[in-house]
Formats: sequence, structure tokens, C-alpha cells
Amino acid sequence: MGDAARLSVTEHGPPDGPLVVLVHGAMDRARSMRRVVERLPDLRVVLYDRRGYGGSVEAGPPTGLAQHVSDLLDVLGTRRATVVAHSFGCHIAVLASMAHPELVAGVGLWEPPVPWMDFWPERSKRIVARIVAAGDPGAVAEAGAKSMLGDEGWARLSDEARAQRRAEGPAFVTDMASELEPLYDWGAVKVPCVIGYGGNTWPYSADASQRVAAMVGCEAFVVDGAPHMGHATHPDGFAAFVRRAVALGS
Repeated sequence: MGDAARLSVTEHGPPDGPLVVLVHGAMDRARSMRRVVERLPDLRVVLYDRRGYGGSVEAGPPTGLAQHVSDLLDVLGTRRATVVAHSFGCHIAVLASMAHPELVAGVGLWEPPVPWMDFWPERSKRIVARIVAAGDPGAVAEAGAKSMLGDEGWARLSDEARAQRRAEGPAFVTDMASELEPLYDWGAVKVPCVIGYGGNTWPYSADASQRVAAMVGCEAFVVDGAPHMGHATHPDGFAAFVRRAVALGS
């Protein structure tokens, strides 16, 4: 198990409510899920900044994907929960469910990235490889933040916020490096599962989500109009996705 005591973890909702853990993606943090949490007042929702991101930067960058999985299991402790994950966080949810199905009641996976699979676009694979090969993780993190926020959004950040974003670079590069090799066999997913994607996401991400759902033999859940960051832009739809995952795991 990892040292989850060094991570930034918060819990919301009634202590006796159905337990769900939300796992954020790369170059993100738990706070981007806050509008989703507001729409789940009856659930016990656990949020945490993954190692190397946000409030968990001081825990140090992860050594690899296995440490992220260990952290999630530490956050769960002995509790059984549904795990809902966004993008890169899907790998953590899947591997945790494979390692400890007695703790993971079910998984909700929003647009899982699969650069190691044949149908993933070559251009996207090359981008991942360039990120991993870059010599300055801080510059990579800054470029990633600008791609999400825009140059003006980046300029509006405080000096402290920009420094923290750059400090997330080592975690981001480590995350991307883990996707260069096959991570698992989708056929090995045995817990109840739902795959979510946005109706306005990248076409290749929607295609991959549909393909993965077929491989796993689980249902697909579409949020009309949502992009890849659907939890931030379409919290009502994403909250419905969370509820579906919880229902399947009950």
C-alpha cells in the first residue's frame, strides 16, 4: 500500500450513503469534480488529488502506475466502493478492480485512453511519446495547462498557481510513460462496468470508448454535448453517469 496520509483527500455527503470514489485524470485535480459532487448529495463521495497533482504535489511524483493503484487502495482502506474515473484515472480504477474486486464494487470509466491499442490514432501516440521524451517536465506541464486554459487563462493564474502547475510536470510525464506499453487485458475486467463518453468529444475518443465497452461487454453511457472534460462542463450528465455506475455496483 502507498502512503495515502500524504495525499489531499476529502469526503462529502452522509457517512452512511453509498460510497463512491472519483479519480481525476492527468494534468487535473479533484477540484474539477466539485460541481459533480454538488449533484450527488445523497452519496458518500471521496475526492483526492492523485500523487504529484494539486494538494498532493508535496507527496512527490509517482514512481509509476502501480503507486497510483496503491494510493487508491489506501484511500479505500477496508471499505467497498464504486470507483468512477476520468481519462488516465481509468487505468487506476481498472487495475484496482483487478487486484481487489472485493473492494471495488464496480467502475465507471469516462473516455479511457488506450494509446497501446492498434485502433488508437498514430498522431496521438506520437504526442504521448514526445511528452515522455521531453527533457523539461515543467515546460511540458505548462504547455499542457495552456492547451486546456488557453494563453489568456494561463496568464490570469497567479504566480503561485503557475508554479504549482509546473510542479505537476513530473507526475504528468510519468503518467504518460505508463501508457506506452500494454497495461492490461480489457477482457480481465470482471466487476460491473459502464463506459462513458461525451457527445462532443474527440471522434477517436468516442470510438475507443465504444470499442472498449464492446470488449468488456458493458454498457456505454453518452452525455449529449459533452467534451472530454465532461465532468467540468456538463456536471448534470456526469453526475448521472456516476449514479449509473453506483447502481450497477450495488
